[in-house]
Amino acid sequence: MAVADKKIDKVLEELNEGASISIINLVDQLIEKAHAMRASDIHIDPLAKAVRIRFRIDGVLQNAYTFPKEINNEVIARIKILSRMRTDEHQATQDGRFRYTFSEETEKEGRNRFIDFRVSIVPTYHGENAVLRLLTDKNEESTLEDLGFSDSDKKKIEEAMKKTNGMILSTGPTGSGKTTTMYTLIKMLNSPGVSIITIEDPIEYAVEDIEQIQVNPRLGLTFANGLRSILRQDPNIIMVGEIRDAETASIAVNTALTGHLLLSTLHTNDAATTLPRLLDMGIEEYLVASTVSIAIGQRLVRKICESCKEKIPMTHAMKEALAQTPYASLLVNSDHVFKGKGCDDCAGSGYRGRICINEVLVADSEIKEAILRRASANEIKKIAIKNGMTTMFEDGFNKVKDGFTTVEEVLRVIHE
Repeated sequence: MAVADKKIDKVLEELNEGASISIINLVDQLIEKAHAMRASDIHIDPLAKAVRIRFRIDGVLQNAYTFPKEINNEVIARIKILSRMRTDEHQATQDGRFRYTFSEETEKEGRNRFIDFRVSIVPTYHGENAVLRLLTDKNEESTLEDLGFSDSDKKKIEEAMKKTNGMILSTGPTGSGKTTTMYTLIKMLNSPGVSIITIEDPIEYAVEDIEQIQVNPRLGLTFANGLRSILRQDPNIIMVGEIRDAETASIAVNTALTGHLLLSTLHTNDAATTLPRLLDMGIEEYLVASTVSIAIGQRLVRKICESCKEKIPMTHAMKEALAQTPYASLLVNSDHVFKGKGCDDCAGSGYRGRICINEVLVADSEIKEAILRRASANEIKKIAIKNGMTTMFEDGFNKVKDGFTTVEEVLRVIHE
């Protein structure tokens, strides 16, 4: 990481001295640095008098560099060329992707030799802004345990995956790990004896031996139209990237009803809200009750860095913060928790990597009865807890007790 830092600093120093610089080299070094720091996104933000470069690391944006304003157009032009975008268009949004090849040293360090980028460019008041999403780690094999699912929740998901029909839904806000969960389930289900087709927007990760379809609204290929076409392809398992509208929801529910296992995501705050959300989309109560097998609610929290983890006593501020939550009793007998004090491995943050905190709602007979009478999300949640569901808050505090994350992280991510 230090090598990349020095190279970027040297380029910026040359620029300040009035020397001509290689924009190609600068962008390459920026990519190398972001990859070395395990960033998931690179933000290139034009400001009034400078260009701000930020990396999203473990879900949190961090300032990385400040570039002179005069090189913004050249940096954006280089990214457009890599992504095969129009370089002469400056007033419209553009999307693209490209693959970057690292040096052999990167491979020796145990990191991927290739990395795919998804790029979004939009015009702003101070110039064109670019966000580059690094699409790497989720190509690696991961299990439900790796993602942070407890043994009991893992069993609930595996039971739902054994069915030949029904819906498995992953829910949460943007950036809560829904796509990762879906890809993990698809890889677990993948075998020569089944046909798996996905329709996504965008296709983030290529999975061997399954058919993946990219949504293209300009050509009439929407989630709804694509799902209709998929049904004529004789699939066993279908993954719909996201249920965004009533039409897609209707086709998805009918698909799950007619002998297909369907996986998809929804934007809701928790698992219980998923069921009323489908009803709000105009789906009949009996259809929702007949098709939904499980709803997974999830968030991502930062993991404590293993290199600098230490045990600390519970502070008065922590106890006060916990007293404001419904789950204060979970840590009532805990005098100590864990924290990362900061080191070179975690760039001083005390955190390295992320883990999922989740809840898995099983649509049992009691939940189905609640759906049929259009019960509220709160009532459905109470029934699910009574029948053994561990809430996200509870799962989060269990991970605090086990030393995976901190109280502050759980409270930051779950706003209740």
